[in-house]
Parts: sequence; C-alpha cells; structure tokens
Amino acid sequence: MTATAPPAGGRTGPPDERLLHTSSWRKLLGRPELGSVVGAVAVFLFFSVVADTFLRASSMSTVLYAASTIGIMAVPVALLMIGGEFDLSAGVLVTSSALVSSMFSYQMTANVWVGALVSLLVTLAIGAFNGVMLVRTGLPSFIITLGTFLMLTGVNLGLTKLISGTVSTKTIADMEGFPAAKNVFASFTVGGVDVRTTVLWWIGLVAVATWILLRTRFGNWIFAVGGGAGAARAVGVPVARTKVLLYTGVAFCAWISGQHLLFSFDVVQSGEGVGNELIYIIAAVIGGCLITGGYGSAIGSAVGAFIFGMTGKGIVYAEWDPDWFKFFLGAMLLLATLLNAWVRRRAEATA
Repeated sequence: MTATAPPAGGRTGPPDERLLHTSSWRKLLGRPELGSVVGAVAVFLFFSVVADTFLRASSMSTVLYAASTIGIMAVPVALLMIGGEFDLSAGVLVTSSALVSSMFSYQMTANVWVGALVSLLVTLAIGAFNGVMLVRTGLPSFIITLGTFLMLTGVNLGLTKLISGTVSTKTIADMEGFPAAKNVFASFTVGGVDVRTTVLWWIGLVAVATWILLRTRFGNWIFAVGGGAGAARAVGVPVARTKVLLYTGVAFCAWISGQHLLFSFDVVQSGEGVGNELIYIIAAVIGGCLITGGYGSAIGSAVGAFIFGMTGKGIVYAEWDPDWFKFFLGAMLLLATLLNAWVRRRAEATA
C-alpha cells in the first residue's frame, strides 16, 4: 500500500470557499437588480413599439424627470427595507418638509434659504423620532410609521388652514433667495436647455447609497441588521444606531423632495403625498429588495423608479386611458417579484 501524504499544515477536506473562483455568470445571478433590469428592458421595448413618440428626446427627458421624483425617495426606502424596516410616513413627510419651508419663509418674511434650513431640521427630527420610537418601544415599524403618517396628514392640513386660511400655502416666488433655490432644487438652464435638478440629485443619491452599501462598514451593518437583528447585535453591530440613521436618511431625502415640490410650483397643497409611500416601496421591491430585509440594492431601486417613469409616461404617449396605470403597476409588481424570486433561486442553486 502507498500512503498519501496529507497537505502541508495537516489540513484536509474541501478547499476554503473564499478562495474559489466565482464565475461572472454566478456573480450576475447574485445581483439583486438583475430581475428589474430585465423588466426595464422589456418595458422600454414594449413602449418603443406601441408609442411612436416614446423614443423622442423630449419624451425620454420627461420619463427621466418622472422617474427621478420617485427615485430620490426610493433610494433611502430601499436601504431601509434592506435593513428590515418600512416607513409609511415617507410620502406625507415630503409634503410636511415643503409646508414648513414655505410657511416659515412667508410668515417670517425671511430668505427662503432660512425656511429651507428650518425645514431640514424639522424633517430630520421627524425621521429620528421614527427611528427612536422603533428601537425604544420594540413595536413593528408598520405601526410606528403608520401612526406618524396619520399625525403628519392631520398636522399638514390643520396647520396650513390655521396659518394660511386655505388648504394651500401662499406663493413665495417673489421672496429673496427663490431663484437660487429653484436652481438647486427644481431646474436651471444651460445653453437654452432646461435641466431638471432632480435627475442630478437622483443619480448622486444612487451613487452614494451604492458606495455605502458595498464599500463601508455601515453598509455591512445595514445588511446584517436586515438579515437578523439578534444575530447582528451578537457580533457587535450597533442595531439601534443603524436603524435610527436609516430613518434619518429617509427624512433627508424627503427634505430634498419637499424642496423640489415647493420651488417647482411656488405653492404647496397640504393634502399631497398621501399614497406616495407605497410607490416608493413598490419601486424598491421591483428593484429587488426583499420585504423580509437583508437583500437589495440602491441601483435596483433606481431601475424600479425608471420602470415607473416609463410606464406612467408610456401610457400617455401611447394614448391609452391613464386609468389603466394602476393595473400595469400591479402587474409589474407581481411579475418583478416572481422574476426576482426565480433569479435568487438560480443564484442559490449555482452557488
């Protein structure tokens, strides 16, 4: 008999999986946004065929703008969902931010930038309140943020009618600082071309969020907390701080969206924003985020928002009845969820 010498160091068994080569195909299957990208391509090709004006530069510009207004909020909502939580107050928080900025500037006859700063502080405080209540009470985020949603809905309407006498704010278009603020939050002109600032904000937020998720310790914390708060806490992850910061991130993006709402239209309707929180969540889910947390990407949320923009405007360009938008929205949600589940199963089978 011939004995086979054990490997150096006396170690036997299969090689360390961390040292194994991972093929490009397996890496691609492991990306959360893969299903949404396939869906986006399908939607793009579909409306390219059925709507003659869909591929025009002006039409695509409108699609991008519509997608950006959703995408700005879909990014932090996606991060929050990866962390295992929801925020049902995100939609009305955008309106609250705009109302605070507008009414403070108008009532105090202050520079609009002062109102924007006050609005930022108030909005961040509301986001932090959601996070602190969640970690202190242990209640589900659904209950916490549903309560905040209802309170903000009432406050938005009640304070606006109390201060302005109507359900909308007074115009601040003639106040000091408005033109500069409009350039930052709404649009500006370069060489005769009107550039929507929200598209730039959207791209920047997606880039920052992707860097955070993939390149920072905080990104690891987000995935760990979403995968299991108890296990994450056991290995030293600051679960409470992570969740509070995630809710604060949602609030910061709500402030950006709120200022866009104000400086695009000069006035704000106090009843706006109700229902938008579901759109942000759907965009994140279409983009590959799991309802259970621990899985998803910022890029996927951007693709989900782009699908929203293409569908909403594509129906108009195809001259269809816009009442069918919600039907297509629901169908896309179901198909995207099924496709994402299939992609995950394929990725796990080839792992």
